[in-house]
Amino acid sequence: MNRLNKFLLILGIAGLILCGFVFYVFYSTGYFREIEPQIPGEVIQSINLPGVEDMQVSYKDSFLLLTSDDRAARRDGHARQGHIYLIDLKDTTFFPICLTNDLNIPFYPHGINMFRQGHKSYRVFVINHAGEEESIEVFDLIDTTLMHLTSLKDESLVHPNDIVALDAERFYVTNDHRYLTGWQRLAEDYLGLALSNVVYYDGANWQEVANQIAYANGINYDMKQNLLFVASPRHFLIKVYHIEFDRSLTWIEDIPCQTGVDNIEFDQNGKLWIGCHPSLLTFAAYAKGKKPLSPSEIISIEYRGKGNYSQESVFLDDGQLISAATVASVFGKWLFIGNVMDNHFLI
Repeated sequence: MNRLNKFLLILGIAGLILCGFVFYVFYSTGYFREIEPQIPGEVIQSINLPGVEDMQVSYKDSFLLLTSDDRAARRDGHARQGHIYLIDLKDTTFFPICLTNDLNIPFYPHGINMFRQGHKSYRVFVINHAGEEESIEVFDLIDTTLMHLTSLKDESLVHPNDIVALDAERFYVTNDHRYLTGWQRLAEDYLGLALSNVVYYDGANWQEVANQIAYANGINYDMKQNLLFVASPRHFLIKVYHIEFDRSLTWIEDIPCQTGVDNIEFDQNGKLWIGCHPSLLTFAAYAKGKKPLSPSEIISIEYRGKGNYSQESVFLDDGQLISAATVASVFGKWLFIGNVMDNHFLI
């Protein structure tokens, strides 16, 4: 074989590898999936709050707590202060009450979780992407008054995404990336490298308790089963862990979901409700402002133990009603759907 033929052979093999890689990226991110809208009811309201990325229902006190951050404006160089809102679910006008008008720190909220301390009294934890240092803002909520207590910072908070509290002091938090910039960040995203993690905070110390997760995202705690659920959207998985006595985690299984799972909420019966991105590449282009829409999906999972679960796609939209859904909360007959950077959220 002469040098030219060797060169052509190497070039051909390299081309095949590149084509295989491109196909893998498109296939593993759901790009080829056809979206046929499935809407399980009628839109009751579309509420004009931007970037309602996460929310949580209090079933005992009948309200919805949510974060709002205009990420599209921030992406385009017009950063605006984000806020926390409360919606009284006993009032069907669903008017959002802003709780952070007087907050005097830069605030760009992401994941949120609250722990009930008593009647209409809650400890609230919020991921804050303000400044070079990531932080977790801690609040006390009494009725409709929110008081900022402290900002928690640590080098283990590489790029926090979501948080779940065990009590008023302890929580788990996900980091969705290990690397923030450069080719390593691109490799995490496009090769689907499982490099992100879960960190536990005991009120004083930070400790990694789970790793080898591809884009650790939504997280929630099932107190009855003593299980922790973690979303891995890049691998289309919900990862299930058992919480040990010392709060370390033991992996139980992965639940394949065939969609880019994001935030995880529970309804009153313990069923998981998850906001999802059916096509991660479309979502990435949408987040960069290169596409006007991104499809949305809501799935539910009833988990009864290892290998014993059922899954249902409840809501599917091509982005016309709502783009890039991240979270779904259920209260009575209502389904609340939030998103990354649309200018509204749906009931």
